[in-house]
Amino acid sequence: MADDKAIVVSEVTKSYGDVEALRGVNLEIAYGQCVALLGPNGAGKTVTTEILEGYRKRDGGDVLVLGTDPNHGDRRWKSRLGIVLQDARDLADLTVRESVKHFSSYYPDGRSSDDVIAAVGLVEKADAKAGQLSGGQRRRLDVALGIVGRPDVLFLDEPTTGFDPEARRQFWELIDALKGEGTTILLTTHYLDEAEHLADRVAVINRGRVLAMESPEALGNRQKSQAVVQWQEDGAQKSLTTATPTAFVGELAQRLGPEIPELAILRPTLEDVYLRLIADDGGDPGNADITGVGSHD
Repeated sequence: MADDKAIVVSEVTKSYGDVEALRGVNLEIAYGQCVALLGPNGAGKTVTTEILEGYRKRDGGDVLVLGTDPNHGDRRWKSRLGIVLQDARDLADLTVRESVKHFSSYYPDGRSSDDVIAAVGLVEKADAKAGQLSGGQRRRLDVALGIVGRPDVLFLDEPTTGFDPEARRQFWELIDALKGEGTTILLTTHYLDEAEHLADRVAVINRGRVLAMESPEALGNRQKSQAVVQWQEDGAQKSLTTATPTAFVGELAQRLGPEIPELAILRPTLEDVYLRLIADDGGDPGNADITGVGSHD
């Protein structure tokens, strides 16, 4: 297993009775990479993440996170991980500042609590109790607690649920900064614009197997897929699917002039490719649990 990999997962299996939750998951993440794990509900995202975090035992296969099997990770190993779960921690009686300071004390090189609070946009709520925060504000506190220890590997499970658009953009800037510091990040999200912006690679999981893992641009041969050229001619909207859109647009320009009315060149979106991968694997695209553009409460 290569020394440049922060996370290596090989043929991992996990069953609950007769239900196979994971059926030979393979995954490699290099140091400093951000990988988005996408998949429908029940595909195996949470089970995979919990195995990597050391919270759940696998039935078979091999796993290394920072060179250590999570089944045998000690306190020092755990201190190198940052974890943001879907379910908020029970800190209702502590203020935001108290919560961050408390968690920072667990780490040998914790970040400044004021810096972390500012990074997640909670300065105005620093002295408010966690139990008084809105859902989106509480989610920001979860993120703060996940990054306060300067983790080498950060696990983010639906981190921006409940964020408004401005807060999501601020969070993206924070993750970009963490990537710049060399933090390895595994992100699960149903916001495809978030995956496309943050992830160096996207892994699609369905029915307990990783179907594909590529950069967002290359996933499912997206770059090489045929394009749809749309334009207006003789008062009618026209379109053509072609593997050589540039050449075809050149032909249109010769016929219609350099300003081609209503010209658009469309390629498959990340959502299109994701849904096709799920459908080709026998999944239900209607249960794909994705959002093209992030919404908020």
